[in-house]
Amino acid sequence: MTLQRFSPDAGLTLAEALDDLVSAEDFLEFFAVAYEQNVVHINRLHIMQRYHDYLGKAGSLEQQDDPARYAIYQQLLARAYQDFVGSDAQTEKVFKVFHMHEPQKSFVSIDELFG
Repeated sequence: MTLQRFSPDAGLTLAEALDDLVSAEDFLEFFAVAYEQNVVHINRLHIMQRYHDYLGKAGSLEQQDDPARYAIYQQLLARAYQDFVGSDAQTEKVFKVFHMHEPQKSFVSIDELFG
């Protein structure tokens, strides 16, 4: 698939252009984020989840116009990708499964046991 860079003059809104993106590579190419295929191949789900998390923390961006939102999305995707360039999924712990082997602390009172 050949992706076109987003342009306000292209006749599509940013939301419409995003609808055509299906893979991590599509997103990275659309947002012009340089990447190494081996990093994406190993960490694609983690990169996209981290990107999603960053978008969630950014709050509502709907008041921004498309070019401003594009720039923010691009910055957050580049940040998500860079998180995995010098690290790995186990270190970054994006998904809950990586937290399951950490010590679990819970307190159960005697009253709860016999009550």
